[in-house]
Amino acid sequence: MIVTTTPTVEGRTIGEYKGIVFGEVISGVNMFRDIGAGLRNIFGGRSSGYEDELQNARSEALAEMQRRASALGADAVVGVDVDYEVLGSDNGMLMVSVSGTAVTLR
Repeated sequence: MIVTTTPTVEGRTIGEYKGIVFGEVISGVNMFRDIGAGLRNIFGGRSSGYEDELQNARSEALAEMQRRASALGADAVVGVDVDYEVLGSDNGMLMVSVSGTAVTLR
């Protein structure tokens, strides 16, 4: 399946619009990653624990969106937008939301 942030796919025309599709993942970050990130905040550097969690959540959200598009009979998703939010009373949850338009291509 083609997934793109552009409104079209170069060299192809859109045959049919199937609808808007979404993929959402809400992920908790565990205590050990929080401790590691807190130390990185003090001493500087990258937080690989948070980066890994973010990459996993984004991959899962994209896969979910593609599954939903496929269920509609689409072979591409155009105009994809990716959003990130922190949730929870202590900002301990990460939400990744992706959306786009499911289409068939000619």
